[in-house]
Amino acid sequence: MIDLSVHLLNWYDQHGRKDLPWRQHRDPYRIWVSEIMLQQTQVVTVIPYYQRFVARFPTVKTLATAPLDEVLHLWAGLGYYARGRNLHKTAKMLVDNYNGEFPLEIERVCELPGIGRSTAGAILAFAHGQRYPILDGNVKRILTRYHRVSGWPGRRSVEQQLWELAERHTPNTRVADYTQAVMDLGATICRRVEPLCAACPLRKQCAARRCGDPHAFPTRAPRRDKPAKAVSMVMIRNTHGVLLERRPATGVWGGLWGFPECAPGADVPATIKARYGMIVAPEPCWDPIRHSFTHFHLHITPVPAKLVINGSGVMETADLVWYNPLQPDERGLAAPVKSLLKKLSKSYGA
Repeated sequence: MIDLSVHLLNWYDQHGRKDLPWRQHRDPYRIWVSEIMLQQTQVVTVIPYYQRFVARFPTVKTLATAPLDEVLHLWAGLGYYARGRNLHKTAKMLVDNYNGEFPLEIERVCELPGIGRSTAGAILAFAHGQRYPILDGNVKRILTRYHRVSGWPGRRSVEQQLWELAERHTPNTRVADYTQAVMDLGATICRRVEPLCAACPLRKQCAARRCGDPHAFPTRAPRRDKPAKAVSMVMIRNTHGVLLERRPATGVWGGLWGFPECAPGADVPATIKARYGMIVAPEPCWDPIRHSFTHFHLHITPVPAKLVINGSGVMETADLVWYNPLQPDERGLAAPVKSLLKKLSKSYGA
């Protein structure tokens, strides 16, 4: 039987996405940036972010020396902000430990923050033609359907079986083209919903298609209801702007800027006074906002408040600023915070 890779490469030669901006060169830096952005994000969404990012940070060194705030500002809207923080951290490691170059050994690449086995394999395949398999979501979907592999791919034994299949099908030549081809097939033909089986170059060999059940693969993860969490965001205003503080480096929106928070139903004036020494006058709450993450829903209650007395004389610091929403700067803001600032800007209008 002709291997999957032969059919796939023939299809790629006619239908592959060869015009993707990160495929126009073999620069490991730009390939790495694109691969990180493409984690859990569609190509159409990534392209404008990628173009802005590499225009501002064209090399590892420019990224490594940039302020994290600027990096996260350009990342804002892509989500999964740990990816942006890890890009910045890895760039510094590459400059400090590898003279700004990517290592050629997959073990060394996998040691870098935010880079797993599949991403490392893709970087080395695209940049240097090294033969390493990848196993992103697209590849898992293709292989589970092609071989009719049962079981949730997140389970260790199933994932190991898929890695073995990915290794078997990765060719010895044209590795970069094959890697892009398998990504393209999963994104455009072997789609999660409504796969275009009639247009698939693997349709004659695909076990799931022969059995008429491609929609059953891959097996879905065990269903778990997302928990809901709640928080109040306190938007403290003075004549100069609204108070923002930098969030901790880890956790939700790590390293981004946001409003002071307190538990729902908490005494807002008492909480703010204890934390900042300020006396504030809360106003009626705005309509709540729901923001969904991968593992939970967050219900946000926006609480506008005017600064009455800055009792402790809180001044701007590295992690605390009075932000003028009429003059936005280049700092990382989570999507709900950015939306609320836009609404607040009307309070400072002419």
